[in-house]
Amino acid sequence: MTNAMDRLYGQVADKGHVCLGLDTDYTYLPEDFAQDFSSKGEAVLAFNKAIVDQTLDVAAVYKVQIAYYEAMGLEGLGAYSETLKYLRKKGALVIADVKRGDIAKTAEMYAQAHFAGDFEADIITVNPYMGMDTITPFFPYLEKGKGIFALVATSNPGAMDIEGITHGGKKVYEMVGEMLQKLGERFMGRCGYSAIGGVVGCTDPQATIGIRRALDKTFFLIPGYGAQGGTAQDMGRYLRDGNGGVVNSSRGVLLAYRKDAFRGMRFDGAARAECIRMRDDIHSALKGE
Repeated sequence: MTNAMDRLYGQVADKGHVCLGLDTDYTYLPEDFAQDFSSKGEAVLAFNKAIVDQTLDVAAVYKVQIAYYEAMGLEGLGAYSETLKYLRKKGALVIADVKRGDIAKTAEMYAQAHFAGDFEADIITVNPYMGMDTITPFFPYLEKGKGIFALVATSNPGAMDIEGITHGGKKVYEMVGEMLQKLGERFMGRCGYSAIGGVVGCTDPQATIGIRRALDKTFFLIPGYGAQGGTAQDMGRYLRDGNGGVVNSSRGVLLAYRKDAFRGMRFDGAARAECIRMRDDIHSALKGE
């Protein structure tokens, strides 16, 4: 069975490990660019399209965080929907970062909302910390080639308040990861990874020693690179033979045009340059250069 992670595995092999986060706050837009549009939603959508056009060949996948669009109300959700459609039209893989976590019929509705219709994505993020019955309602879509990234060990400062609690000799995140990998056995792809992936942050690599060995069939979405403190040198422990994970950067790319290194460049050109720098940084670290 070919699954979403097979496609993502192929994208990493071809383009590198960059997951470009389109967590687009209106304040991130250059003023002279934003003023040419009649609404914030239109401006954000145009900003996103310009960045996508410049980075398609250097980003393995795009992650669109829904909260930034919800905050703008109905016009924001319109920009969110059109961003997803534009990405899919361009042939890009899309992760909808929605972190849904509920049960029964509600979870079924979340699955329908984000795997079909106006908000369709290839992969979505989910929160399993209410229990594994938050995951099973997504199964019908996984059988059709969609994928999920479930929170395992996150990158926020308070992650280990709960995820790091030890019970019976294991941390909570270790037990959650093992349960997710067990669930994912029925959705194995040709690349050796399940359609059920895991979100594993790189901000505290000492806290997650051994996680790749334990979750050897789980593809990782790795947040925390750059602005949150994760480095390219941390990546090796989360990958397997140079693949099996994508590394997210949002503000680092969207705001690259404000960095001294890219000063004077248009925002989309700076985003491309930052993606290339990040891709090469990770590649060099994996090679031990």
